[in-house]
Amino acid sequence: MREIIFDTETTGLDSRTDRIIEIGCLELIDHFPTGRTFHVYINPEGRSVHPDALAVHGITDAFLADKPVFSGIVDDLIAFFEGATLIAHNATFDIGFINAEFDRLGHAAVERDRILDTLVLARRRHPMGPNSLDALCRRYSIDNSHRTKHGALLDAELLAEVYIEMIGGRQTALGLEVEIERGAGHAEISVEVTTLKRPSPLPPRLSDTERAAHARLVERIGQNALWRILR
Repeated sequence: MREIIFDTETTGLDSRTDRIIEIGCLELIDHFPTGRTFHVYINPEGRSVHPDALAVHGITDAFLADKPVFSGIVDDLIAFFEGATLIAHNATFDIGFINAEFDRLGHAAVERDRILDTLVLARRRHPMGPNSLDALCRRYSIDNSHRTKHGALLDAELLAEVYIEMIGGRQTALGLEVEIERGAGHAEISVEVTTLKRPSPLPPRLSDTERAAHARLVERIGQNALWRILR
């Protein structure tokens, strides 16, 4: 199963008028990072970064001046997304911006059933919250001390660790199979434990002498001996 954890940074909060200025993505195969990433800064084509957004991510208009526009990176982004489930925290925000950019270029929107929102997942698992990315990092003991500003790739990397923990964590390496059912605005998780059988049973550890001694003990105890009931 191929999944893409992604995050965006934008000039502001309104996808109708604001623009994406950074996209960070990383690839998971069967819930494990492969090392493949997609990361790009994007020129917002004349849309200035709002001061409130600047305070969050620190990406300036001057920094973005020589970066490619969205139309210059869209084919690479679509190729990286191809065939994968897309995972984001508060995914409605991020996918809203991506679909707005796709619409401006005449590309089809990302279908809702391809999206898994880890904020929805977190609220179901931890209904008392808080469920921000920083709060989830603290809950799962994930080091985010280097996160002084929001950054799309850094946030995607942290979210990948959080997501893996939320669906079973490092236990997945011990034979847990995790199935996620996706629907509009929700995600359901079921976990199936797979146990392995030995090709041949282990030899008995009791000697004949020990077995005989145990049989004599049971005879002395009589009909109320627990071993007679369990036999």
